[in-house]
Amino acid sequence: MASSILGKISKERTISAVVIVLVALAAILPGGIILAAVLYVVSIIGYLELTKACGVRKGEKRNGLEITGIAAITCYYPVIYLVEDTSYAVMVIVLSMMAMMSVYVFAYPRFHADQVMAAYFSLIYAPVMLSFVFLTRQLDNGIYLVWMIFISSWISDTFAYLTGVMFGRHKLAPVLSPKKSVEGAVGGIAGAALTGALFGVLFRSAFEIEQIVLILTVVGGAGSVISQVGDLAASAIKRNHEIKDYGKLIPGHGGIMDRFDSVIFTAPITYFLIILLMGGHG
Repeated sequence: MASSILGKISKERTISAVVIVLVALAAILPGGIILAAVLYVVSIIGYLELTKACGVRKGEKRNGLEITGIAAITCYYPVIYLVEDTSYAVMVIVLSMMAMMSVYVFAYPRFHADQVMAAYFSLIYAPVMLSFVFLTRQLDNGIYLVWMIFISSWISDTFAYLTGVMFGRHKLAPVLSPKKSVEGAVGGIAGAALTGALFGVLFRSAFEIEQIVLILTVVGGAGSVISQVGDLAASAIKRNHEIKDYGKLIPGHGGIMDRFDSVIFTAPITYFLIILLMGGHG
């Protein structure tokens, strides 16, 4: 009985993973408004999963804080799509905090300060950080560079899992995630770095910088470190709020936050590293 259940879960996870990859390809390859629209939808779902998990919403009905967050996301994505100057995106983020505080003040005492902070945290955590997938795609040679986000997260996860199963002896975070090992973490970092190097070799001709292989090796390795922190951070939130999964949208995986927890952390660090290490030579 147990084996059949595990087999069903494994099959669901595999099918879901294939669908996610196909959707990612369909959105990232054309980029532009298609990618922005997909990320917008994913961000809304991730945001609502977080607000529910963190207690912003006490029941099933949307409240003023959540609606303000949805409005902020709805403003934020058109801004990053239409306007190159990032100061406008920062403006939306700051004004969103002011809007949430206004809801808090004028609805007082309906909301607690903790709910306001959780609502704003959820806005930054999922929608804003995830938007760096789009911003990376918009860079010179972004059609290549954007895949480093997924190399640093999903490929890293695969290497970490395989290395942990084969060689794992020392617990990485025994209370938070007993199955993760130091050996697995090292394997994930090494695997992402090597995959980044291979990616650089395969697409070297697309770049105008000689050190591209070394740069993508660094991006892959550093991204893997941050990816694993992101994975553990999402797990910590679930443990604090005593939930198993953020949602049930993706069979075998859970919600958007369960599947994209590492990507959310990896996207910004990949973008920043590319800017710092490559400058205008993307």
